[in-house]
Amino acid sequence: MPLRIASLGSSFAAGPSIAPVENGSAGRSGANYAHLVAERVGGTLTDLSVCGATLLHLLDTPQHAGGTEFPPQIDGVPEDSDVVLVLGGGNDIGYIGGLFDDTLKRSLPGTALMYLRGPDPDHEAKTQLQLDVEGLAERYATVLDAIHRKAPGAYVLVVEYQAVVGPDTRPGEDVVFGADRIAYHREVAARLQEATRKAADGREDWCSIVGVAEASEAHAIGAADPWIFGFNWKLFYRGCAYHPRPEGMVAIADLIHDKMVQLGLASQDQAGKDETEDGFVML
Repeated sequence: MPLRIASLGSSFAAGPSIAPVENGSAGRSGANYAHLVAERVGGTLTDLSVCGATLLHLLDTPQHAGGTEFPPQIDGVPEDSDVVLVLGGGNDIGYIGGLFDDTLKRSLPGTALMYLRGPDPDHEAKTQLQLDVEGLAERYATVLDAIHRKAPGAYVLVVEYQAVVGPDTRPGEDVVFGADRIAYHREVAARLQEATRKAADGREDWCSIVGVAEASEAHAIGAADPWIFGFNWKLFYRGCAYHPRPEGMVAIADLIHDKMVQLGLASQDQAGKDETEDGFVML
């Protein structure tokens, strides 16, 4: 029987603007890491990821995105899932939103755009939690426990956010802001990683971390082989600035598959990297 996989998460799971686009309102790609993994293992996939999702949107709060209201993602998880991939927490602490704010406010068009966009309909959900590791870990753990109750036979793989800025990111060149803000955003990423790992503590019987954060440090903005897009206005309007490149999705899919092999959830002799990359439309 094919492995039944479900995927929950925010834009770093959805893969905005990576062709083919599966759901435009959700910003969901048919070539995100969940689709690549499902194809590689010959499994079925229920992809529930939506750009902009917080952990609350995974758990119990409907989300407005792309003119559509999406129900809480956990509602769509099949009870007979074998593997559930989950990525979240970044929007709860303003990780990517903070990068955009730092970028847009440094230009007149960006400042005007922030004003014209007006308030975020999900602002209240996104501001309930401050930059607090323990609070974020507790919220994430609540999501993990809810997934386990919904699909008790599933193994839950918690996929870390990939690095956006890293040791190769040059202030004022690769990004418009300075070294102090690069350091700040890397600190936010470190707190997110710490909270993610704390959330999985004590749940090792049915839950493991897929270590993306450290592996992607050498592939952040400014690196020779980036897994992430930087910022320009063309990328911004396409919806993929500061978001995973197709190459990043391939690399993360490899990390997930390696973890599945390690856990006995998949076999090593399934489709390799070269086959996975075939058919990719590079943006």
